[in-house]
Amino acid sequence: MDGIYLSWMVSALALGVILLPVFKPPWMQITLPTFVDFFRRYWIHILIVFIIYNSKDLLDQLDRIIIANTGLDMTPLIYGLEGDLVLEVQQLFEAKWLTVALTHFYVAGFMFICYVSIFYFAFFDDRWIADRMTLTIAWVYILAIPFYLFFNVRVTGDYIPGMETLAYDLTPEISDWFRRIDPFTNGMPSLHIGIPFAVWLCLTRFDEDRRWNKYRTLVLAYTLITAFAIIYLGIHWFLDIIGGMLIAALAVSVADRTSDSWWKIFDERTMNARIVTLLTNPNKAFGIVKNRVSSLLKRYRNPKSKETGVLAIIVFLMLFSVITWELSHQSLPAGGIEAPQDVATDDGWMATIDNRSTGPVMVIHNLADIELRWEIMNGSIEVDSTYALAGSKLVIANQTVLSAFELDELNASTQPILSIPMDRPDEILLTGAGLVEYIILEKDGALSGFNFQGEAIELGFDVSNIELIRANGLEIAMVLADEPTNIQLSQIGSSGSITIGQINASSTPEQDEILATWGTPVDMKNATITDFVFDDEYLAVTVNVSATERLVVYNRSNGNQWLASDAKFSVSDPSMKNGILAWSARDHLEPSNPLEKYMDGEIHFVNLSNNHTQQLTSDALHQWGPQVLEHHLVYFEESADGEITIHIHSWVPELTVYSNVILQIGTIIGVLLVFTHIVQRQSESRRMNLVNEK
Repeated sequence: MDGIYLSWMVSALALGVILLPVFKPPWMQITLPTFVDFFRRYWIHILIVFIIYNSKDLLDQLDRIIIANTGLDMTPLIYGLEGDLVLEVQQLFEAKWLTVALTHFYVAGFMFICYVSIFYFAFFDDRWIADRMTLTIAWVYILAIPFYLFFNVRVTGDYIPGMETLAYDLTPEISDWFRRIDPFTNGMPSLHIGIPFAVWLCLTRFDEDRRWNKYRTLVLAYTLITAFAIIYLGIHWFLDIIGGMLIAALAVSVADRTSDSWWKIFDERTMNARIVTLLTNPNKAFGIVKNRVSSLLKRYRNPKSKETGVLAIIVFLMLFSVITWELSHQSLPAGGIEAPQDVATDDGWMATIDNRSTGPVMVIHNLADIELRWEIMNGSIEVDSTYALAGSKLVIANQTVLSAFELDELNASTQPILSIPMDRPDEILLTGAGLVEYIILEKDGALSGFNFQGEAIELGFDVSNIELIRANGLEIAMVLADEPTNIQLSQIGSSGSITIGQINASSTPEQDEILATWGTPVDMKNATITDFVFDDEYLAVTVNVSATERLVVYNRSNGNQWLASDAKFSVSDPSMKNGILAWSARDHLEPSNPLEKYMDGEIHFVNLSNNHTQQLTSDALHQWGPQVLEHHLVYFEESADGEITIHIHSWVPELTVYSNVILQIGTIIGVLLVFTHIVQRQSESRRMNLVNEK
């Protein structure tokens, strides 16, 4: 998957070097020593670009998590303003050769502009332009961060009906690369316009003798072609382009205002001298730092408008950081659990077998108040006990007895409301019409049923050799051993049944070809259903095709079906409720090249009403076993040292009490600082006017 990226990067760098003679000032010479020396003269400029480049991965991870936690999706607003305008452009010009050309131009051209726009000016020692250009590009990224985190706009091809993400879907390899690096939700503003337009504005403003006219013309041409490319390829909206231009203009102005003060401190020539002083005369270096800190503190003891403005910015950055942290940490570990073995959930409740060192115990959490929890069956539950939870009913079966509990009454009593002596069943289902009325048991492929009075019930249908079984209301869905690709739907009290067959887990020939090159060829003839969940509207099925396990969504009303995840990467643990489907997947893991960073599972979910997929976790930890609830999502997580915890994610963002206090205090301080700053600015302007008049 990195092959295409390396090709783009090498092409961009090579083109930059090749074009050096074209864009250099006439009086400059290109020599080999200059290539070596410019790193020493401009190492901080290079470091800034390196930091920007690497920080984007962190920003994209935060973006994925925050939009998954908050649902901050501004795309409907943009679509309401633009409609299908970008779709009309794509359909008017669509051609295979144009798609190929503009896809490579879109990526490699952007790399070229970003690298070269620092490299050229540093290489030819144009420090005036290099200083301002570096800060301009940095400010474009900085100013775009709040939009990317809190003004999420999806790519057009992922939102507008009938529009395609031509660039992202050109080949499976390119698609994988894009999906690894891009959350597809940071459209506004467009950096593909913001960066080159800022470069062009920077040269227009600061290139006083027009020595860089050729390069400025190239950048303008690149910007215009890119504006068309990002619309045509199904990536950006027209408003994203406007946003990119506005960010660029602001970045150039801010860079102009901050350039002198920044480079006064971080100019490589003075920094090199400071490093030498620190190494050769540390006492002198300490004295200089001490004097400057003392001078700085003296200024802030009697602050003017400049100092109060800086303090206000610091306070608001702190508030921004607190909000960002909270919105990206909405999943909290459940307390009171030492070694979770298994978990069952339903709205409002969570039941966990905790395999403690003193022996297994069942821990009950009230999800309305996570601090409320109880322990039951201490000493009588077994690690391999079978149990199920639905509504406020919990049923547990060990080797000799099946016990039912009413969770709403656990704070008063931990005694079961029903006990039935029996051998432990293989599966327990709790279901009913509206309320939980029935206990359905599966043992050795056969079914039996009871009500909560302990009376046996007639199911109305007779099946055997059951491999998988699920329930929804009065419906019972099963996969039978002799029909591993079909799902049989029966209803309690009815003798009829419906069979859903032909679950289509096939993908494109290109995807299957990649799996074959990994040594895991697809075998559709021997495909089998390994897991499934269903409700009144949808059926979600994991299908083993030998190469991998694919997640198929089946619309029960019209029979339409589609793959919910990438066909190449294995999916497990589907869970569905209220139109939300969640699963765990090992994204980007190639069996033929199993990189450590892709070995961990990540939690994904999709809102089936709009088919928008989100990635809830994006880290180096292993997460699996999601369970969707009305207000929460529960999943397992393994830490770097192997400790397993159960995490509870809230669909509605909640701030901790501690953060609320910080935000409230910070807001008050911020308002006071802004008020003081404004008053000071007016007073200082008045005094300056009086001095000028005199």
